[in-house]
Amino acid sequence: MPSDVVVLKRQLGLWSCVGMVIGPIIGSGIFISPKGILQNTGGSVGWALMIWTACGVMSMLGALCMAELSTTFPRSGGDFMYIMIGFNKMLAFLRVFTFVAIVRPASAAVVSMTMGNYLLAVFRDDCGMTDETGEIVAKLLAACMLCVIFALNVYSVPTTYRLQVVLSAAKVLGLVLIIFLGFIRICQGYTSNFENAFKSDNLDIGNIPLAFYSGLFAYAGWHFLPQVTEEVERPSRNIPLAIIISMTIVTIIYILANVAYFTVLSPEELLTSKAVASDFALPMLGSWSWIIQICVALSCIGSTNGVIFAASRVIYSASREGMLPEFLSMIHIRWLSPLPAAALLLPLCLMMLSGDNVFTLINYMSVSRWIFLAISVAVIPYYRWKYPDLHRPFKVPLIVPILFIFLSIFIVVMSFFKDPLACGIGLLISIIGIPLYIVCVVWFWREKPVWFLKLMGKVTLFMQKLMFVIHQEEEEKTFLIISDIK
Repeated sequence: MPSDVVVLKRQLGLWSCVGMVIGPIIGSGIFISPKGILQNTGGSVGWALMIWTACGVMSMLGALCMAELSTTFPRSGGDFMYIMIGFNKMLAFLRVFTFVAIVRPASAAVVSMTMGNYLLAVFRDDCGMTDETGEIVAKLLAACMLCVIFALNVYSVPTTYRLQVVLSAAKVLGLVLIIFLGFIRICQGYTSNFENAFKSDNLDIGNIPLAFYSGLFAYAGWHFLPQVTEEVERPSRNIPLAIIISMTIVTIIYILANVAYFTVLSPEELLTSKAVASDFALPMLGSWSWIIQICVALSCIGSTNGVIFAASRVIYSASREGMLPEFLSMIHIRWLSPLPAAALLLPLCLMMLSGDNVFTLINYMSVSRWIFLAISVAVIPYYRWKYPDLHRPFKVPLIVPILFIFLSIFIVVMSFFKDPLACGIGLLISIIGIPLYIVCVVWFWREKPVWFLKLMGKVTLFMQKLMFVIHQEEEEKTFLIISDIK
């Protein structure tokens, strides 16, 4: 392909793909979720480690399913694209509506705020800040970090994924340091917290789905790589291989990191901790504990970078399919990045950052997220039956998607049983997208009024001049087979 063609280029090799999986996954979750899992397993160390392992296995199953889908349908967009191809546009629109309006901006805001808090903790005590002042400063740091990451994402795609690889390596090294310190404690005989590990007087089976939510939050991000399929070199090889390597590394590191935590912190201390990694590092590293705080901050930066990189491609793909305004599917003529799609995310993230109910929104939308993931994975058995001869460069055993769908449904049903109000609110937010789909997609895109055509034409032209963007000039022939499947 000529170098001067305005198109999203395939620039992500194997290790860039590994960084694009590890980067978004290892964010704030491993430093926040241990408390949530332990709390919902009745303070049992053994059951908490079992949940961490089960969440890793479930995430691996889902990631392998996404690997098959991304190599069968080689287009960016991830689960949004697979739902649209496999089922119908309305379900796909509901997915992208919740994704763009709430889920991704809220996630980026939460992780960036965690970065601000940990970065501030390095010098907060020396400055004598009050809690109120500290919260404001942390939000300002988070806002600055978001702006820098957005600027980098639109200015240089190669620099973005190289940074992702570096940050992924840094966060893995930070967790390896925690694991190493824990190993030293075990060799010194600090294993009392593992005695009678499965004994608990407060274990409630009804809380197990909540424990899974906390664990799966820490593993969230395994489905991001398929969202950028069109920019991956040799996707039929690199995507499955990167997912297998990354998920294996993450699962092992997460389990060993939690073992390390329990060599220093008792279950009671961990449950009362506001910053697990910092409370672990203080008795182990003393005045050098700021190293762990810096590692956590870098981890959050890498996670946010991966979220924004992948989310902008989902918006780009949804616009290209006629579900969002046309200019959002355009690419900068020199930087070759989806500038308008990324520009849409920035104000949404900053709005979420300024609010006080971001965690509540994420909790509301957790059920909807797992419903949509189950629907997208259901495309695999459906297409195995409907199109048995369809070319599949990577193919998982049929039991893998079936097991993932079953586990997803189990978590959703148990969540409704445990907290029907929160789950109902999450579904209601998703259903709000139905009238939007009818008005903005079905009606306007079927018989567009003249005044609407003129208005959108002027808006699109203005955005093109403002951002120096045009439509992608050439698409690869492999994309055309998708229209022939049905």
